[in-house]
Amino acid sequence: METPAPPSRSLRDLRELTPARVALGRAGASLPTKALLEFTLDHARARDAVHAGFDVPAVLAGLGDLGLEALDVCSRARSRKDYLRRPDLGRTLDPASRHLLASHGGSSCRLAIVVGDGLSPAAVNAHAVELVRSLIPQLAVDGIEIGRAAVASGARVALGDEIGAALGARMIVMLIGERPGLSAPDSLGAYLTFAPRAGLTDAERNCVSNIHGSGLGYDEAASRIAWLVREGLARERTGVGLKDESGGRTTPRHITTNSNRNDESGA
Repeated sequence: METPAPPSRSLRDLRELTPARVALGRAGASLPTKALLEFTLDHARARDAVHAGFDVPAVLAGLGDLGLEALDVCSRARSRKDYLRRPDLGRTLDPASRHLLASHGGSSCRLAIVVGDGLSPAAVNAHAVELVRSLIPQLAVDGIEIGRAAVASGARVALGDEIGAALGARMIVMLIGERPGLSAPDSLGAYLTFAPRAGLTDAERNCVSNIHGSGLGYDEAASRIAWLVREGLARERTGVGLKDESGGRTTPRHITTNSNRNDESGA
């Protein structure tokens, strides 16, 4: 068995700057065994993240500890298999959830939070509550409170628009698991929509993405979300009409301001 050829100095330096698979070396005409096994393991982790169970009771309890009484709702996707095969079912509420939201209707609110499982329930289980914990005081600086909350199973990004409209929210922030990558199976995304309603296009949403241990941290993500909420409410718009000008330290890969990244990838 041949010893893998070591990468050049410049490629070794590049590997320290990115989790992407670069400078893996080679053994003959193939990848080294170590690189192949690492790829197989990361692929398995990504698949596990997609099929992980959504811990709704834990999320509801965590939000409750933060003073948010969240409603438990579902999309029309009755199983994970339906959810993956029929993206359209994940974009609309089931009849029971519509009735539940209607029965809890009433006064409108400036901001509502929806936590949905998306394509990585593992990401939501790990990060959603802690992100909200960091977000609440950042919003409070501008006198903004989270008026309503919901936890949605079988959720695609667009489901937040229907939920937000039913809750009478001026703006919705949807926290949802993003499609797992081979270097980040637990990436959380935050999608912001002003005046949510069914039928909106991706151009009318903002996105803060890559929220996970090796990506965007809770405090920095919360700072960006809070800025977008404040400016979105003040300017009465989100999406292509609202560019991030928060002056944060984040590089462009962490934030998408005019597209629904998760929905385009099958959410």
